[in-house]
Amino acid sequence: MNGSGELGERERRAWYAFLTMQEDLRRHMNRQLLQDTGLSLADYAVLSTLWMQDDNTLRVYELRERLRWEKTRLTHQISRMVTRGQVERNPCADDPRGQQVALTPAGHEAITKAVPLHIEYVRRVFLDVVTPRQLDTLAVLSEAVLDNLGTGEDPADT
Repeated sequence: MNGSGELGERERRAWYAFLTMQEDLRRHMNRQLLQDTGLSLADYAVLSTLWMQDDNTLRVYELRERLRWEKTRLTHQISRMVTRGQVERNPCADDPRGQQVALTPAGHEAITKAVPLHIEYVRRVFLDVVTPRQLDTLAVLSEAVLDNLGTGEDPADT
């Protein structure tokens, strides 16, 4: 490790390749999802997270925690999706101050169609081009960085 305040060549190569891969992958996935399903990557993230719940519903704060999004980003995204009829906001039965977000039938239909297409795309552009060993290394690396970051909460967002 280079302690000089500058990245060494190895560090620079790894760091910038990671950042570039992440940005390009997100951009390509968003484009592919829009083309194949009409959903953005953000739409897919919200819908798939709700879809994985037994009742297709989450409290807003739970959805925000799972997506690791800022409060304002989620608020705007949910508003757009409510307008399109993909999700609905409902008051929480056990907490009148809280809100739940739930899939609508249209949202359920959209995500049910999108999931297999998205999984096929992820396999083709990501999983099929790495070895099982590389995949395991990526998982360990990602978990180490996430552990180092802690909860992932932004102090300005609490």
